[in-house]
Amino acid sequence: MFTHETYLSPFTWRYGSAEMRRIWSEAHRRWLWRRVWIALARAQMAAGLVRPEQLMDLEAHAEEIRLERAEQIEAEIGHDLMAELLTFAEQAPQGGPVLHLGATSADIEDNADAIRLREALGLIQERLREVLHALAEAIERWADVPCMAWTHLQPAEPTTVGYRLALYAQDLLEDWEEIARCRAAVRGKGFKGAVGTRASYAVLLDGSGCSAAEMEARAMAELGLEAFPVAGQIYPRKQDWRVLNALASLGLSLYKLAFDLRLLQSPPFGEWSEPFGLRQVGSSAMPFKRNPVLAERINALARYLGALPLMLWETAAHSLLERTLDDSAIRRIVLPEAFLAADEILRLALRILRGLEIHEEALRRNLERYAPFAALEPIMMMAARAGADRQALHARLREHAMAAWEAVRSGAPNPLPERLAGDPEVTRWVPPETLQSLLEVHRHIGDAPERARAMALEIRRITAR
Repeated sequence: MFTHETYLSPFTWRYGSAEMRRIWSEAHRRWLWRRVWIALARAQMAAGLVRPEQLMDLEAHAEEIRLERAEQIEAEIGHDLMAELLTFAEQAPQGGPVLHLGATSADIEDNADAIRLREALGLIQERLREVLHALAEAIERWADVPCMAWTHLQPAEPTTVGYRLALYAQDLLEDWEEIARCRAAVRGKGFKGAVGTRASYAVLLDGSGCSAAEMEARAMAELGLEAFPVAGQIYPRKQDWRVLNALASLGLSLYKLAFDLRLLQSPPFGEWSEPFGLRQVGSSAMPFKRNPVLAERINALARYLGALPLMLWETAAHSLLERTLDDSAIRRIVLPEAFLAADEILRLALRILRGLEIHEEALRRNLERYAPFAALEPIMMMAARAGADRQALHARLREHAMAAWEAVRSGAPNPLPERLAGDPEVTRWVPPETLQSLLEVHRHIGDAPERARAMALEIRRITAR
């Protein structure tokens, strides 16, 4: 029994959901091993190698996971799968003698791992679906609400809150499609024996009228899993790397959303903030603090997640000849922790999006401060069409812009609208009423609202069950 008196991984209790921890639990892993053994026994029963009562005995005891007994045996023999096999055989005296016929450990482990990858990807998909739907709702709510856009962390031109959210949604929708593709492509090793040749099964089945390929097909159909057509002792470890890349890409997308939120929650922007509980404490020393701790946690976990694919790249690349065992320890650590990190990131993102606060007064303040500069180019174009000297007017507008920028930097309201309206060299070419119209924020957001709403509709279409 593990307690807090010894080291526990934060993923054991702090990060990730109970559902994801169950998928990667030792008990579930051993239950999957038993499921694979039973699928193999059922296929071998069709070939006359296993009697019906033996299969029934195995099925009757499949749920009786006894980790304590298996650990006792493993302490003696130093092999976890063999220890589970012996434990299962003890529980099922009729079926035990026909367990694992012709198999090597990876025939059991790798098929179980493939099922577990598919289960975990399925849970990630469901979490991502929730995040995308929350994002679609936020996009639609804020599609028309203007705000300043920033390039190089400098004020650029107006956009809308919904359109900015649609940028994150577009990335996450690509992640959805890649995760769905990865899940659909997951394959098991099949039943191919020690080096993948099926030699042990060929000997076992000789004269039965059932080929090794037919036996494998029956067992894999029982598991609902496709097999790699070619494998050594293990399924190609490149599969793990591909899955981790999909998770890391998801982490990247949510990292950007969280990092942007942290910027926008800082007082110089003050436009967005993550939800903050009534009794939540932001700092032990500064009672006024409202730190963006959820977004910061996403960034921390996503950085960790982003570093993991390299470990599985090396694992796949170092899988010498038909197999070396240096893949085992790293996969025991990396696969569960990658999925638990992704799971926690998605749960945090959902909390943020469902409680996201948009501060419209701050949006207006920043627009009043910076948006007038966006009108300078259309003013210049309209004046040039009316016959103004483009170069001379550019110089004139630049003088006004630099003076206005200095005023803004000093904390004063942006004087640009008044300066332009009071300059006869400007109003000569652009009448005051037209000038006022060109300074309206909504003139500078293009078709961003329509495309933001279209992205929300696309989310619902693609993620429909």
